[in-house]
Amino acid sequence: MGLIELILVAIGLSMDAFAVSVCNAMTVNNLRFRDAAKFGLFFGFFQALMPLIGWAAGKTFSAYVTAFDHWVAFVLLAFIGGKMIYDAACGCEDEASENPLSFKVLLVLAIATSIDALAVGITFAFMQMSILPSVLLIGAITFAISTVGALIGKKAGDALGNKAEIAGGIILILIGAKILIEHLFFS
Repeated sequence: MGLIELILVAIGLSMDAFAVSVCNAMTVNNLRFRDAAKFGLFFGFFQALMPLIGWAAGKTFSAYVTAFDHWVAFVLLAFIGGKMIYDAACGCEDEASENPLSFKVLLVLAIATSIDALAVGITFAFMQMSILPSVLLIGAITFAISTVGALIGKKAGDALGNKAEIAGGIILILIGAKILIEHLFFS
């Protein structure tokens, strides 16, 4: 795989992180660039870490990892999206919902959106790819795209007002469903 193909893979992998950054940032009041970069750091780190783990696992456990990765991503995204919708619909989002910039929320979202990168790492092991430059490029591209996504999400959140959390929850559930459907029917 050449550099152009690797860049395209990195962009493709970062699209879920971009969408989640947009959705999550819509609910942040007074989002600053520092906050947007926090999205980028979490998503970029896990998009780099997961192919590395997949590459290592690909040497021995590929059949076991790819058998359930899509279910993990779906359950995590559907749970978080459902909670966002519930909190917004019942009017209890102010006191009950997690801070979208908290370590816990960003960790779960970063893991959920990087599950597909785990599978890419497994294929890297089979292709005899040089793993360190590959994961660094994937992480850097995801960092940039997720940071921009958070900044876009802030603008969208300002425009949508209190409907942003419902929209974000729906989009997270749809991303989880997309991951599940792709793996079940198109892999």
